[in-house]
Amino acid sequence: MSEMVARAQRLIAMGERLADALDADIASLLRGKPGEMRLIAAEVQQLGLNYSKESRALDQKAVKVLPAETRRRLADSTRRFRDSLQRHQRVLTRVRNASEGMIRAVAEEVERRGASTRNYSAKPMRPAAPRPAQAMLYNNVV
Repeated sequence: MSEMVARAQRLIAMGERLADALDADIASLLRGKPGEMRLIAAEVQQLGLNYSKESRALDQKAVKVLPAETRRRLADSTRRFRDSLQRHQRVLTRVRNASEGMIRAVAEEVERRGASTRNYSAKPMRPAAPRPAQAMLYNNVV
């Protein structure tokens, strides 16, 4: 049983560190500095892999025999990690949608300005076929 308590405590510590990294990423995204994100660091990615392995090793029966305090801390840590993960995904989706929208708007403006204008001669000018700005958009995904 002490091995299970030690495993649960490691899982709690890893969950807290991952939640802190997620919260730091959320703050950097809200400041408009995605380059400061910590989740792209190799050590945090390795921590996420270790968390995944440890959490799979801790089954439902093992959690039930843990002391009440350890079980409560594990539940709180897991809840905080999941909440941070959901918040991170929402913010990341908003930032991605905003940046894709800006790039799409720029591409449409470039395309609009590149279209020929109507002339005032007796013989109408044949407009060039509009070319989509595919250098900026590929399959509507940036």
